[in-house]
Amino acid sequence: MSKDYGFKLKACKPYRAKTKGKVERFNHYLKNSFIVPLNTDLRAHNLELDIEIANAKVGPWLQRVAHQRIHGTTLEKPADRLAKEVKSLLPLPARVCQSIPQTNTLNIPIVPPLESVSLQHSISVYEALLGGEHVIA
Repeated sequence: MSKDYGFKLKACKPYRAKTKGKVERFNHYLKNSFIVPLNTDLRAHNLELDIEIANAKVGPWLQRVAHQRIHGTTLEKPADRLAKEVKSLLPLPARVCQSIPQTNTLNIPIVPPLESVSLQHSISVYEALLGGEHVIA
């Protein structure tokens, strides 16, 4: 799919804030500015947040809240920035992505779980190994 859209995938290094901070920051913003307030409003009416409600509410929230705030890095509203950049964006490909042939299947055998073995013993076993009673100070 990345080939169809003209970009290369690059895996982030684990525990490296510089390589994935922007994505993590957006997830934090989405959770605290959209999901938590929406969930609070719904619970006040004895309703639960589900995927249908979230999908119905996220579009208006993006237009009303997220796209209207001043972005910390660009110092512009995301809606204004997109309006400027849209002229430079490449068109989307005619097809979404190439289909994957059905022959690319992987047979993974089902393996039953191993019997668990406890490595913990009673205190008397440890006392016997230590040669009698010991007082821990």
